[in-house]
Amino acid sequence: MAANPDMSDRMTPGSVAATDARAPDPAATVDGTGLSLIETGPERLAAMLGLIEGAREQLCLYFYIFHGEGAGVLVRDALIAACGRGVAVTLMIDGFGSAATSDMFFTPLRDAGGRFGRFGTRRSTRYLIRNHQKMAIADGRRAMIGGYNVEDGYFAGASDPEGWCDLALLVEGPAVEPLQHWFDGLAHWVLDSRQGFRALRRLVRHWRHGTGSLQWLMGGPTVRLNSWARRVKADLQHARRLDMIAAYFSPGHSMLRRMMRIGERGDARLIVPLRSDNLMTIGAARHLYGRMIRRGMRLYEYERCKLHMKLIVVDDIVYVGSANFDKRSLFLNVELMLRIEDAGFAAVARALVERREAESRRIDETAYRAMTGPVARLRWLVSYLIVGVIDYTVTRRLNFRNEPR
Repeated sequence: MAANPDMSDRMTPGSVAATDARAPDPAATVDGTGLSLIETGPERLAAMLGLIEGAREQLCLYFYIFHGEGAGVLVRDALIAACGRGVAVTLMIDGFGSAATSDMFFTPLRDAGGRFGRFGTRRSTRYLIRNHQKMAIADGRRAMIGGYNVEDGYFAGASDPEGWCDLALLVEGPAVEPLQHWFDGLAHWVLDSRQGFRALRRLVRHWRHGTGSLQWLMGGPTVRLNSWARRVKADLQHARRLDMIAAYFSPGHSMLRRMMRIGERGDARLIVPLRSDNLMTIGAARHLYGRMIRRGMRLYEYERCKLHMKLIVVDDIVYVGSANFDKRSLFLNVELMLRIEDAGFAAVARALVERREAESRRIDETAYRAMTGPVARLRWLVSYLIVGVIDYTVTRRLNFRNEPR
């Protein structure tokens, strides 16, 4: 759903309460479930508050980052108001991603009757494995997922230099029920257990995503491929068209080869950030540019603001959710992706990619030669080794030692 850019630039988190928080019209309906892409920050916050305000029985939320100012106050207070209406509220956040927000910030929610907990607070090697998911579920029938966190930058207008270009998906209908089941299992692990690592791995490994047009895929720390990595790997194998927007891009050789083969036999387009909160991830992606360009892929760097979006379109299949396309998100972090197999929705998603391409610069062979040099190549190699090799390898060996693959 495209937004009015003038309206988006004027809106701020503090003014959202006065905006129209009605849900956007679905971009598509698949298997009786409405799907609406929400591109701009102010629209995302309005939709989030609308989801909370419209709940009648239950609200279930998990976020990697939940900041205790600005938009975070708005969302927390909306949850407190929902408790006052008799809605059962459960909020979970990541112990690592939300470490800067104290438990005291959530005391008013607990006092109002809401349940609150943190994922992964035990100080052990398990702390290196993060739950990177983002979801908000109302009454088991409506949900918002995506790459966005609860922090002002993710809800900012397009002209805000500190804002993030991100994406949310509003899901309305019967397909939300399996996501509710996943949340219930996760909530039991976080709130009602000792957060044992083996139990978490079983939760991810035993997840059954189904075989229909809409599949909820979970990433996580399993010895063998989790459902998210397994499905995207298979979909890339024989595809002829690929469009990907990836905030952090440093996949392993197997995934990269599949992408480059699409560039050789069909059309492969990749948009990555020019600006980010982590410059090392930009260097890691640039380390791979040369070989991708030589194999026929079209590369772009997003210029308008920082890029945090996670979107993949493979032929007529769309992936939307929390996972970046790097080894940590593919194999270690707990991630949430919705796989949507529908030609109409794939066309809608590709139109969104076109809009982001128009805000990006093309990195062709000439542009690549102009930006490279011995020092740059060394810096990019070091970035890739740290982000794509050392971080992944150390985390995995600390947590999977002596376990057969």
